[in-house]
Amino acid sequence: MAKTDAFHGSKLVILDFGSQYTQVIARRIRECQVYSQILRYDTPARELKQTGARGIILSGGPASVYAKNAPQVDREIFKLGLPILGICYGMQLMGFHLGGKVEHSERREYGAGMLHVKNSSDLFRNLPKHLDIWNSHGDKLTKLPRGFAAVAQTDNSPFAAIADVKRKFYGLQFHPEVAHTPRGKEIIQNFVYEVCGCKMDWTMGSFIEQTCAEVREQVGDDHVVLGLSGGVDSSVAAALLHKAIGDQLTCIFVNNGLLRSKEAEVVQRVFGENFHVKLKYVDATTRFLTKLKGVADPERKRKIIGNEFIRVFDDAVTELTKKSKNSARFNFLAQGTLYPDVIESVSISGNPAALIKSHHNVGGLPKKMKLKLVEPLRQLFKDEVRQVGLQLGLPNEIVYRQPFPGPGLAVRILGDVTRERLRILRDADAIVVSEMKASDWYYRVWQSFAVLLPVRSVGVMGDERTYENTIALRIVESQDGMTADWVRLPYELLGKISTRIINEVKGVNRVCYDISSKPPATIEWE
Repeated sequence: MAKTDAFHGSKLVILDFGSQYTQVIARRIRECQVYSQILRYDTPARELKQTGARGIILSGGPASVYAKNAPQVDREIFKLGLPILGICYGMQLMGFHLGGKVEHSERREYGAGMLHVKNSSDLFRNLPKHLDIWNSHGDKLTKLPRGFAAVAQTDNSPFAAIADVKRKFYGLQFHPEVAHTPRGKEIIQNFVYEVCGCKMDWTMGSFIEQTCAEVREQVGDDHVVLGLSGGVDSSVAAALLHKAIGDQLTCIFVNNGLLRSKEAEVVQRVFGENFHVKLKYVDATTRFLTKLKGVADPERKRKIIGNEFIRVFDDAVTELTKKSKNSARFNFLAQGTLYPDVIESVSISGNPAALIKSHHNVGGLPKKMKLKLVEPLRQLFKDEVRQVGLQLGLPNEIVYRQPFPGPGLAVRILGDVTRERLRILRDADAIVVSEMKASDWYYRVWQSFAVLLPVRSVGVMGDERTYENTIALRIVESQDGMTADWVRLPYELLGKISTRIINEVKGVNRVCYDISSKPPATIEWE
């Protein structure tokens, strides 16, 4: 059975047929200040009705409606009396099930195109007759179902947009959700407001208020423990839970010795001194570095760090429980799970990408802990999490912190992880962050960091020959981390960063700039 999110205002449901743009559709709806929820393509109509949704969107997908294993929809959804918008494959599927005909197109449409609106429709209200759009399809609708009329066409398709006004069923052969359809957001807004009659009641203020009430109801008088990393997700989760339950929350901050410069101090200051959150600090540097001694393989590093984190966290919870007057009160574990993580479990095929490397974050906690989960951010996308953090009073240095891998600097050191190599990388990375912030570039990019290479080269310092280490700079721009491009930083800034690292970081005599994009490279080097 599909899990129904508990938001009580206007809501739209998106059925996911495997499109790479499904999450983008959900985000576009939320930009309209209307809540969106993604469910599996085959969610039964009776469950959709129970969600309280005011409309349904059928996403695109890579399949052909006639293919043997093509994902199909519960046809009963067309009897729910709800507005439905089919996009690309979703349109073809709706047309197919309602009596139309879909055929393979002799001329595949992919990329930019021009849409010609020929009949009035709520979808195109206040929009021009000719629109730039983005196509991505090989099949097309060739016969309309009964009750439908064509409202727009392209050079390749007379049925690029169709409508059954009476039943409020609409179909678009193109993708309105992507940036390459410049007026697409307005098309989605028209469906959300004009067709579905949704209200703009999805705000971060309403989310905070409702989530706090739900957490208090879920937790009762019990206590909650949360692994605080200092990253955006766990930090916002901590601030939100503290607002909801106060001293019933205890955060555990594990210093694995792989953190960036002054990171432990910042987390303790922000949450311990400013927010007065109950915080248990565990310095496990020696434990982690002992386990990592002599390990160069990146996947082994990740597994070692993940497993050791679980042990350290488990030990900390056990210690807290022993000190508690009522040991049964620690019954809940909080996690900073976000909506994209939840979506993966409902997707048609999970994550379609091949495994490149294990996830940057450390693994889950052992079942023996038997703690119930509290996930206060599971309804939010990353940008919404940042909005919540700002409303809760978290400082910019936390809210707009760049992504940082769970294994920390260990996966930015190629080869063995030692105290000396950590010192070199930590000092170099601090200079990168300092100069990026001073030049106002830090918050304009996705990530900016240093990597310590397993390469030593000859240099000259003070007329003396040196044979020292090499630092690579990795600075990329991205929207979501799925793709990324290297940033064209001003030469003056690159030069200043390089000069400072070579002059100030003992053990480095060469700095290189990584100008590879993702794909084919990844953002992190390991």
